[in-house]
Amino acid sequence: MNNKIFITGGCGFIGSHLVEYLVQKGFQVTVFDRYNSNNNWGWLENSTLKKDFNIILGDIRDYDSVKNAMMGNNIVLHLAALIGIPYSYISPLAYIKTNVEGTYNVLQSSKELQIFQTVITSTSEVYGSAIYSPINEDHPLQPQSPYSASKIGADNLALSYYNSFDLPVTIIRPFNTYGPRQSARAIIPTIISQLISSDQIKLGNISTIRDFTYVEDLCSAYLDIIKSNNVGGEIYNVGSNKEISIEVLLNKIFKISHIEKKIIIEETRKRKEGSEVTKLLCNSDKIKNAISWQPKINLEDGLLKTYN
Repeated sequence: MNNKIFITGGCGFIGSHLVEYLVQKGFQVTVFDRYNSNNNWGWLENSTLKKDFNIILGDIRDYDSVKNAMMGNNIVLHLAALIGIPYSYISPLAYIKTNVEGTYNVLQSSKELQIFQTVITSTSEVYGSAIYSPINEDHPLQPQSPYSASKIGADNLALSYYNSFDLPVTIIRPFNTYGPRQSARAIIPTIISQLISSDQIKLGNISTIRDFTYVEDLCSAYLDIIKSNNVGGEIYNVGSNKEISIEVLLNKIFKISHIEKKIIIEETRKRKEGSEVTKLLCNSDKIKNAISWQPKINLEDGLLKTYN
């Protein structure tokens, strides 16, 4: 049975939820995350399931580190990445080394170790501002930031391994994921954290439109993919197929929290001109039709869980 799963980036926001979700589904999970001198396990440090999974700390940029840690597993879920757009303007090379070279290390190790299935985590940022909407998997890729360019490179490298070496690799492309544990670099925790700790809320562009998916629904999409056959070489968008502007989102959070504060628009919080993605609305018909995945948690319920 292919029940031994290796998850890179498993101590992060999405990764930690995915680790606990799959452990509860009966999988044997090994986590790979960035080495640190404190041996800190990030969001898994205080997990109630700590005894039920293994953690190996290493460096996704180091091939030997990745391959040695991956040995003995059947399935690989690759989430490790340098995320966040603003820092990619400052250090594009860091994103290339982590996101492109790191993905190469995972793919090449999967090839050498004959891994049964490898799932690469992409991002809706690869689409850039929508040419048409909702966005399906055939939408052109537009590198509007060094971050999105690095993820486009990683995705194409993954597809090349499928085409060149018959590596059973699948790409999952989440739209904006949210939920507990997410850092304040993302819009929902940014709003909530300021709402409960500041006299005013400082934001950038609130007219942009996004498609939000609760983290548990994304975890279920990973599970549906690894349980399915004939998904090699495929890309699957994962989203709610519902759009919302940041301004409307803000008002929903005001309503849930019963708190409302003054909003300050700061130019320094806005993306650079030409780099802003104005609208991301997911078309996830492909994954729904192919493997019957459906999101179950609506935005209001997910925001309440996240706020609490």
